[in-house]
Amino acid sequence: MTSRFPLPSRCALVAASALAALAITPVTAPADAARPVEQVDDPLVLGHRGASAYRPEHTLAAYELAVAQGADYVEPDLVPTKDGVLVARHENEISGTTDVEQHPEFADRRTTKTIDGRPVTGWFTEDFTLAELKTLRAEERIPAVRPGNTAYNGLYEVPTLEEVIGLVEELEAETGREIGIAPETKHPTYFDSIGLSMEEPLAEALEAHDLDDADDAAVVQSFEISNLQDLDAMVDTPLAQLLDGSGTAPYDQVAAGTGVTYDSMLTKKGVKEIARYADWLAPYKLWVVPRTAANELGTPSNVVGLAHRAGLSVVVWTMRAENQYLPVECRVGTDPNAIGDLGCEVSAYLDAGVDAFFTDHPDLGVAARDAWTAG
Repeated sequence: MTSRFPLPSRCALVAASALAALAITPVTAPADAARPVEQVDDPLVLGHRGASAYRPEHTLAAYELAVAQGADYVEPDLVPTKDGVLVARHENEISGTTDVEQHPEFADRRTTKTIDGRPVTGWFTEDFTLAELKTLRAEERIPAVRPGNTAYNGLYEVPTLEEVIGLVEELEAETGREIGIAPETKHPTYFDSIGLSMEEPLAEALEAHDLDDADDAAVVQSFEISNLQDLDAMVDTPLAQLLDGSGTAPYDQVAAGTGVTYDSMLTKKGVKEIARYADWLAPYKLWVVPRTAANELGTPSNVVGLAHRAGLSVVVWTMRAENQYLPVECRVGTDPNAIGDLGCEVSAYLDAGVDAFFTDHPDLGVAARDAWTAG
C-alpha cells in the first residue's frame, strides 16, 4: 500500500537527532490468584494513537501506517474544538503535539486552566475553532525518545474524528480487511463543565458510520465511569473501562465524591459493576503483570481472571519497544531508546490471558502476536 501522505526529505531524516530518555514508574498490582487462560482465538493488536513510534501520534499518516503494519484497530484520543468538533489529540493542551507556539496570531491564547483538578498551562483545543486548528501542524510529542519522528514535524494536520473514520473506511476498501476504531474520550467531566459535552457528537458519528452495534469493529474507551454509562444508554458499541496506573480514581468519581478508586474497581465486586455498562476492561499493563523490584516481569495478578469471569474481555496498554519501557529481561543493550525485544513482553501478557493490547509499534506487536499464536 503506497502512502497517501507526504514523507520528509532525506536531509530531514538524517538531521533528526537523539535526545534524553524518559522514564516510567511501575505500579503495584492487586493480589495474585490463579488465572484462567481464556481469550479470543487471535488476540487483537491495537495501534496506539496510530503507529506512533514511527509517525507523530494522532495523524492520518500514523493511522494509515498502523493499518499497513497489520494493526487490527487504530486509536484516536478525542477532544472537542470551540465549535464542538471532535478531533484527535492526546490532550486538549496542544503545545506538545502541534506547532502552535510558532503562530504569533495565537500567542494571546496561551493560558492556565484547571483540568481534572490540576493546573495546566498552554494552548487548548476548546479555544480554537476547527478552521483555526487546521492552520496548525502536528509535531512529535516525545522527541527525546523518538527523534526520528521529528523529521515529520510540520507535515500533517490535526485530523477530525470524521476524517479518521473516513480513512479507516478507505483502507478497509483497499485492503479487504475489517479495521476497527477505538476512540477514547479525554476529560469528559471537564468538557461537560464548559458546555462541550462529548457523548452526543461521538454517538452521532458512530451511528452515522454504522458503528453503533455490539458486533461492530469499534470500542469506545474512557477513564471515567459516568461517561461510559451515558454512552451505554446511547449506543450498543462495545465500551472499555480504562484503569490508570497512576492517580487514585477516575476524575468523575473524585468530582462526585463517591469514594470509588482504581483499587476498588479491581475487586470482584468492582469488576462486576464495570460489567454492567462496559464490555472490556482496559487496565494499565502493570495491573496484569506487575514488575518486581528489579524491574523484571512478575507473577500475573488475578485481574484477567476477574474480568473473564464477569464476561469482560481484557485489553492492556501500552506495549512500547524502546528498552526504557521494557522489563529488564526483554531489553537489548544498554541504550534506553534502542529497540528491545517487544515479543518477550507481549508473550508474557498473552500467556496471562489478555485478549488484546495497545502498542506504539504495530509491526512488532503483530509479529509478536503471530509468533505467539503460531507457537
